[in-house]
Amino acid sequence: MIIDMPNTHTRDIASKIDELHDERGEAATGRVLTLLISTDKEHLEDSLSIANSASLEHPCRVIAIVIENESEENEHNLCAQVRFGADAGAGEIIILYPHNGLVNHLDSLVIPLLIPDTPIVAWWPTNPPADPSKDLLGAMARTRITDVQKSDNPRETFERLLHTFNTKDIDLSWTRITVWRAMLASLLDQPPHEPITHIEVCGPRNTLPLQLLATWLHSCLNAPITITYDDSANAISAVRLTRSDGVLSVERPEGSQAVIHFPGQTPQPIILPVRTQEECLAEELRRMDPDIVYSNVLHKVGNLSQE
Repeated sequence: MIIDMPNTHTRDIASKIDELHDERGEAATGRVLTLLISTDKEHLEDSLSIANSASLEHPCRVIAIVIENESEENEHNLCAQVRFGADAGAGEIIILYPHNGLVNHLDSLVIPLLIPDTPIVAWWPTNPPADPSKDLLGAMARTRITDVQKSDNPRETFERLLHTFNTKDIDLSWTRITVWRAMLASLLDQPPHEPITHIEVCGPRNTLPLQLLATWLHSCLNAPITITYDDSANAISAVRLTRSDGVLSVERPEGSQAVIHFPGQTPQPIILPVRTQEECLAEELRRMDPDIVYSNVLHKVGNLSQE
């Protein structure tokens, strides 16, 4: 169900949501959070599709705020759309199109639509604000999620976010390497526990997950590291750890097929797919606590200067 509400007010939107809940004989008490999405028209539907998928694991109210570039004043201060049922995942979706001076009061705009006594998460699917913690929506949130890799200039965006980092902030570039970190930790937990003397990480140039994984490995293993760039890859393609008995490696040349090489043992094929945005967003909605490891890695990663 999709309901357009041109030239409306937040009280009318809230009343419509209550009316729809009454018609269906349900309440919003089953929602575990409110997800605020700050995006534009171009990326709206993709962002809502990702949020819908994540909401199947975390039933939530999604409030998408779409800021349009306007050269002149609009006749309406607020237009909205409400999506319910099959069009809204496991929750409801409210899309807000603020105009004129209302764009300067986004916090006051969304407050009447929040689900009481539930956490607020702010997500910028593409370009984040200069300082998410001081953004009108970000300041309200318990967790602030960015995605540097989807921004117009990932390197510049990441370097800017480094200077404004707060423990409530997380970037999906870090979430994309969760499986890599868990697998490598598991492999290193197996005997023999020989010291790592050299680390090599391979992947495409100018990719933040590659830089974060390299920094995490270097800080954990305290060994020299080499980053090898593979412009034919679309994600991290290999990690090689040298020790006295040989090289322990995970190779993923393409697709989701990977191979683990233990020194002196038969290679072991595994499935290691590139993580989707839906998977990454669902993971962060599951956690919603400060990630101390991520914070420590950011303090060591420095800038993204490339060779």
